[in-house]
Amino acid sequence: MLKNFIKVTLRSLRRNSLYSVINISGLSIGIACSILILLWVQNQTSFNKFIPKADRLYQVWVNADYNGTINSWNSVPLPSYEAMKNADANIVNSAVSGWGGNRLLTVGETRLMQRGYFASNEFLDMFEFPMVIGDRSEVLDEPASIVISEKLSDLLFRGADPIGELVRLDDASTLKVTGVFKNIPQNSSFQFDYVIPWKHREATEEWVRDNKSNWGNYSFQVFVELTDPASEDKAEASIKDMLIENGQDDMPRAFFLHPMLRWRLHTNFENGKESGGMHEYVTLFTVIAMFIIIIACINFMNLATARSERRAKEVGVRKSLGSTRSQLILQFYGESLVISLISFVLALFLVQLVLPAYNNLVDLKLSIDYSSSEFWLFALAIIFLTGVISGSYPSLYLSSFNPVKTLKGKVNIGKNANTPRKVLVMLQFGFAVILVISTIVIVKQIDLAKNRDLGYSQEGLITVPYTDALAENYDVLKNDLLASGVVESITRSNSDVTSINSNNFLSWPGKPESQKVIFVTIATEYDYAKTIGAEMLYGRDFSKEFVSDSSAIVINKAALELMELEDPIGTQFDLWGGKRTLIGVIDNVLMGSPYDEVRPLFMVMDPEWISAITVRLSATNDLSGTMNTVQEIFEKHNPAYPFESRFVDVDFERKYTEINLTRELSMLFAGLTIFITGLGLFGLASYTAEQRIKEIGIRKVLGASVSNLVGLMSIDFAKLVLIAFVVSAPVAYFLLDSYLQRYAVRTSIDWWIFAVTGAVALIFALAVVMNQARRAALANPVKSLRSE
Repeated sequence: MLKNFIKVTLRSLRRNSLYSVINISGLSIGIACSILILLWVQNQTSFNKFIPKADRLYQVWVNADYNGTINSWNSVPLPSYEAMKNADANIVNSAVSGWGGNRLLTVGETRLMQRGYFASNEFLDMFEFPMVIGDRSEVLDEPASIVISEKLSDLLFRGADPIGELVRLDDASTLKVTGVFKNIPQNSSFQFDYVIPWKHREATEEWVRDNKSNWGNYSFQVFVELTDPASEDKAEASIKDMLIENGQDDMPRAFFLHPMLRWRLHTNFENGKESGGMHEYVTLFTVIAMFIIIIACINFMNLATARSERRAKEVGVRKSLGSTRSQLILQFYGESLVISLISFVLALFLVQLVLPAYNNLVDLKLSIDYSSSEFWLFALAIIFLTGVISGSYPSLYLSSFNPVKTLKGKVNIGKNANTPRKVLVMLQFGFAVILVISTIVIVKQIDLAKNRDLGYSQEGLITVPYTDALAENYDVLKNDLLASGVVESITRSNSDVTSINSNNFLSWPGKPESQKVIFVTIATEYDYAKTIGAEMLYGRDFSKEFVSDSSAIVINKAALELMELEDPIGTQFDLWGGKRTLIGVIDNVLMGSPYDEVRPLFMVMDPEWISAITVRLSATNDLSGTMNTVQEIFEKHNPAYPFESRFVDVDFERKYTEINLTRELSMLFAGLTIFITGLGLFGLASYTAEQRIKEIGIRKVLGASVSNLVGLMSIDFAKLVLIAFVVSAPVAYFLLDSYLQRYAVRTSIDWWIFAVTGAVALIFALAVVMNQARRAALANPVKSLRSE
């Protein structure tokens, strides 16, 4: 029986080779697209799950009520680290760390800038990063120690045993290697190659020591480990009022716990509640994967039901010879599963073929783990579901035919199958229309963000990390760079122009006592506006010509509009217990998210609070030569460090990593969806034309023109596409309107998007259908009517 079943299946595929190719191609492309999308989804949803205690680890966040709106952030006061340990019995442990950054590591002649963390002793023990050498509970005990990754060990020590070896940090202190941990996987929220004890930071950085008991400086990361996830509410309640209890009572503030397993997908907060984040993209592409696979299945169902006339007599013969309906259902389901299996194997081949290019697109190292039982369960599920779903209607429909009527040719196949086929075509085009409209709006939203006025010029602007040597030699460095002719201007500040590193409160004349506003804070020196290319709207920038600028302040346009100052220059502000005189108003500079409005900002002159040097290069046709000159001058004044620079436009482009990915993937999979839809429509139109070949012959003999016949065959499909558009367009509008509401800066959903999508869908469908209709209309009617 099995042998006969396989023979019948293969004969059916061979006999209907065109439709078999269309079915298998459509299904394989749909499955391949879904696999690619789900590989990315699986990567995003797997973040931090390799950590054994991930479900019990939390980061301490703050909710603060400003003017009736709750703002959330994850930087907290340093004393909260120790306070957490005694706050509640459900809190097992706590750890503190810095924010991570690149530092110079030197061993002999090897000098590397590598990313790492300062962290307390509990850090490695709580997060249980796998160790290769050393006990994670002890390796950070010595203040002058360092724990490194396997990769960093190979780079510094070339395969030799690193334990006990010395590493020079920032050309300022010497650390001993006490442990080696496995390389951190890419699906980790922490990315680092070394950990240095928090005790070392306290010993070498005075500002850290000064803040050990200061509840007003929110500059640190604190993490806690709970007894179990169920104790989260109790633990959170015990720490909620800790800030107010320690003097932070100028406004409502409260600690809360953010679970580690939600760090990747749920990073955005609005009014104190999770709102948006990476999970939106995960949801979006999961839905796209479902749409694609459903459209591919619809193709199969449409073509299978369309071919039912040819198989009606087969059903009649089988039933007359004793086959039961259940056997016929099993036969047709089996054929469907075979097609699904073949399609899945072909899909795997396609995935492996395009995976390198796909990895470049998503900037990941995705792969299929063929040794994983989860993969094979997924494979079986995909094969079974697509086979069963695709073959369900044809199997049940064909097996219901009356054998007597089918053998006499009295079964009206078209009438019985017409309605469900129309519904499937409308459903298919409805999905495609929603996806295309969504893609256009998403691209439009992304382009809006990317084309915003930045308020400064990125051309020729580079950022160089600040070091102690550069601090000591800054004036000489600046003079040498300007004298070289390759640099137009130079400045230094506490953050580069593409990021926000500090926020503070500021009082101004006329400010309501109850109003609390967080200002972006830039600590800089001279030539800031000139170097970044920002316009001074009123007054001036900081200048060496004015000694009083050490107590001056500059604000941006957004701050001026907030304060509503009519004659701003000379206004006195209250800041950090002193007075500051307003000397200038700078135009708005986009430093944060391109989807947010520019926030109020103030700048102060503080050469001690610096972390970056910004250089404006002179216009040149020899960028390589210019950079070589800049490098030589920096290395002259900073010889211990390898020269590192970043172009500001490249840094800013990183803000678009996720949205660029969304843009590219949306366009890619929307295009593939249209292709799959067109493939199915081609097969269905071809078969419809074949079914109506005798009708076309009769009409042609009676005088119908080719254009009349093409129009007659195309009108039915045109109606289905239009109905699908009318139904799906409002759904797309509702979904997209909800999607755009989360953005402060958002595009409009214009009428032309729907008009263009509808027109393109109709033209596309007609182009596919009319091509097949034209071939049928041009056929010789003598051949089609010969048997009549």
